[in-house]
Amino acid sequence: MLGARAWLGSVLLLPRAGVGLAASRRGSSSRDKDRSATVSSSAPMPAGGKGSHPSSTPQRVPNRLIHEKSPYLLQHAYNPVDWYPWGQEAFDKARKENKPIFLSVGYSTCHWCHMMEEESFQNEEIGRLLSEDFVSVKVDREERPDVDKVYMTFVQATSSGGGWPMNVWLTPNLQPFVGGTYFPPEDGLTRVGFRTVLLRIREQWKQNKNTLLENSQRVTTALLARSEISMGDRQLPPSAATMNNRCFQQLDEGYDEEYGGFAEAPKFPTPVILSFLFSYWLSHRLTQDGSRAQQMALHTLKMMANGGIRDHVGQGFHRYSTDCQWHVPHFEKMLYDQAQLAVAYSQAFQISGDEFYSDVAKGILQYVARSLSHRSGGFYSAEDADSPPERGMRPKEGAYYVWTVKEVQQLLPEPVLGATEPLTSGQLLMKHYGLTEAGNISPSQDPKGELQGQNVLTVRYSLELTAARFGLDVEAVRTLLNTGLEKLFQARKHRPKPHLDSKMLAAWNGLMVSGYAVTGAVLGQDRLINYATNGAKFLKRHMFDVASGRLMRTCYTGSGGTVEHSNPPCWGFLEDYAFVVRGLLDLYEASQESAWLEWALRLQDTQDRLFWDSQGGGYFCSEAELGAGLPLRLKDDQDGAEPSANSVSAHNLLRLHGFTGHKDWMDKCVCLLTAFSERMRRVPVALPEMVRALSAQQQTLKQIVICGDRQAKDTKALVQCVHSVYIPYKVLILADGDPSSFLSRQLPFLSTLRRLEDQATAYVCENQACSMPITDPCELRKLLHP
Repeated sequence: MLGARAWLGSVLLLPRAGVGLAASRRGSSSRDKDRSATVSSSAPMPAGGKGSHPSSTPQRVPNRLIHEKSPYLLQHAYNPVDWYPWGQEAFDKARKENKPIFLSVGYSTCHWCHMMEEESFQNEEIGRLLSEDFVSVKVDREERPDVDKVYMTFVQATSSGGGWPMNVWLTPNLQPFVGGTYFPPEDGLTRVGFRTVLLRIREQWKQNKNTLLENSQRVTTALLARSEISMGDRQLPPSAATMNNRCFQQLDEGYDEEYGGFAEAPKFPTPVILSFLFSYWLSHRLTQDGSRAQQMALHTLKMMANGGIRDHVGQGFHRYSTDCQWHVPHFEKMLYDQAQLAVAYSQAFQISGDEFYSDVAKGILQYVARSLSHRSGGFYSAEDADSPPERGMRPKEGAYYVWTVKEVQQLLPEPVLGATEPLTSGQLLMKHYGLTEAGNISPSQDPKGELQGQNVLTVRYSLELTAARFGLDVEAVRTLLNTGLEKLFQARKHRPKPHLDSKMLAAWNGLMVSGYAVTGAVLGQDRLINYATNGAKFLKRHMFDVASGRLMRTCYTGSGGTVEHSNPPCWGFLEDYAFVVRGLLDLYEASQESAWLEWALRLQDTQDRLFWDSQGGGYFCSEAELGAGLPLRLKDDQDGAEPSANSVSAHNLLRLHGFTGHKDWMDKCVCLLTAFSERMRRVPVALPEMVRALSAQQQTLKQIVICGDRQAKDTKALVQCVHSVYIPYKVLILADGDPSSFLSRQLPFLSTLRRLEDQATAYVCENQACSMPITDPCELRKLLHP
């Protein structure tokens, strides 16, 4: 692909720095680090750019995006650009008029997408260029992840990274020939401006179109070969022990001993990595490496929870940290982060018994319930990083979340009784959370100077140290700090809120169902499990087509809180099925309501029909029909900010085999893992969730059967005992004694298991061979956690 990269630069006369890089949302790979590092050094340009001539009284005339549902597309509905949504109308126009397609992909809470919209897409001159010489297409990457993945593969292969906004120029047949991410509007010292890029591409299309088309075809062919994932001649997947050890060693090499996390700044939450480390610890817990894995994961979670990446006032986690200390975040909040981190902190509590972690998990779910929940049970996608400091002002990143010393002093003036020196509640809070008069944000982390004198709350001392510093009781300090944070929270309600992306995605709702179900089960809180149940009911009511058995990808909040859909509907992708099936399996284990398990099986059947590659193994990311016309049909091969849908599907297939005994599920799982063998062997750290699935497949999955009445106290005690122990490779089955029940029909051996002396009774089974009956939760715990 280096030849393609060199060709792109020479044809367009673009220096490599011209392919701008924007902050990524894909986890903590080296590619993410490169993307974000480049962004941080780019100088912001004035809105409109130096060479623009915007109208002094611009008329806000909407373009055709005004008819879309996506919040991201609606943000561009008043641009002076003749935007099209992704679809046949745009493609037909490009072919009829023989024009290149300009494809711009982003999402509604993307800071650099906002920047480019303001600087370039609101610019009248740039708008004329885009409208007259190109067919301009806007895509919400969260609505069409298939389009995003295909062209991001091209951008990453032909430049030094990727990110959003992603801007790609296509032939009328949808083959890419040049691309990048964020472009400033005008030329700078090291960056080619967007207007210049447009002019050069226009010229090359007129003078060298055949060369562009030939090379575009060559690049597409090379990408097709490079992206193929198939079993080939392999019959079996690689050794789980080998892949586990190699993955652990790669993570160990990049671990930050002091602050936790992996690699240098920017640092991302990495739930898939933390989950891998916990599983690795369990299977190696008597070894030094096993202890090391546990320490790495727990320390990372503690440092993140103490850092500014966590919103100490309103709870929940921001997208990533711009520094290695987890101090100053990029402030957007994504639903998928909250969902996965709730599970990670719940697992940390299972393993450590430290309520610090369970409190963090509860805080995350409290934030989601308050700020990201639809009244009918669904979950919204995200909250923006930017908001106006005061009404009527221009939005600034982090304005909603940061504090000055003066604000805190005014809100918390009460004297603290019993301290060894004069002290107010505000001074106590500022000391504990590291607030200073000058602000605690380095100028290097604030290139636009928007956060001068502001502070991000980050825990500087333990409660014990803060208490000792002022001669106070630890519990008194805890109460004072919590009271102070609550007052800050109430005061913050009066600030202009960040934009809410109220789009609801099936995949992320599936992750959130898991977040509530797993945390509720671990903590024994039915209230949290009820949120998961309501989320699943929302998915079935609003995002499932009964006639076809298919999931819909999106739905939207309408006026008065109603639920609306696009017309025609946007059908689900592989990740929608995989994440929803995982959520339903987690919900069944938390609630023991078999209806959710039955629906999970039906959705898995549909997933197999729509996405399974019967020749090469594994699942394609999109339906063949839905992706018609795209130059590539991909299988996602990286566990990043979200796990790969193939990794999750591998786990789902194993669990479904455990619940039903159907051999087809196991066979498919083996085929999938075999198809990804080469990728796992080459870079196991890129697929930690799949390496976990490989371990589960090569171990024996435990079937933990509880015979009893779902509502009975003794049954609940045994179920809660199972949930209190960290057992990643298991299925939990409730056998209620009804031979006609769904699970009894699936697993005939359940009929041989009996209650002992009419008490709820547990059996731990492997390969349908079961332990002696157990009625005492303490004895069960010993068996599960020797």
